[in-house]
Amino acid sequence: MKHEDPIRVLFVCLGNICRSPTAHGVFAQKVSDAGLAGLVEVDSCGTGDWHVGNAPDRRATAEALRRGYDLSTQRARQVATADFERFDYILAMDRMNMRDLEALRPHDFSGHLGLFLGFAPAASEDEVPDPYYGGDDGFGHVLDLVELASDGLLQEVRDARRRK
Repeated sequence: MKHEDPIRVLFVCLGNICRSPTAHGVFAQKVSDAGLAGLVEVDSCGTGDWHVGNAPDRRATAEALRRGYDLSTQRARQVATADFERFDYILAMDRMNMRDLEALRPHDFSGHLGLFLGFAPAASEDEVPDPYYGGDDGFGHVLDLVELASDGLLQEVRDARRRK
């Protein structure tokens, strides 16, 4: 990775309509607010293909908008082996997503593959729960966790840029 190459971050959940697009939108906004646009690229995807091409869940979109994050341009896609060549950080929302990613991981992947909440040591949990089948309040909880982990990840990305 050359100094001028952007750091690339990929968020992964099951269907890419709730948790990972929320993380994508929140982190992209934090990157922009920090003046790092162009130096950090952000994307999201799902391990499953059920929602490919769909916009994020309306409840995730509504809760994100209430907090100032826009998810409207995102469309779901499925993770691909090529993502391991492109991204420096691949962050799973839960252990099931992590197992699926580990099964796809090429032996020569040298980036960071881990749970997203690993960047939120103050969080009381280590997985971002899937709010899809629950009530609207689950989407607010997801946003709380995502904002916390995004702050930690932003610091990690700043440190990684300095090390380059």
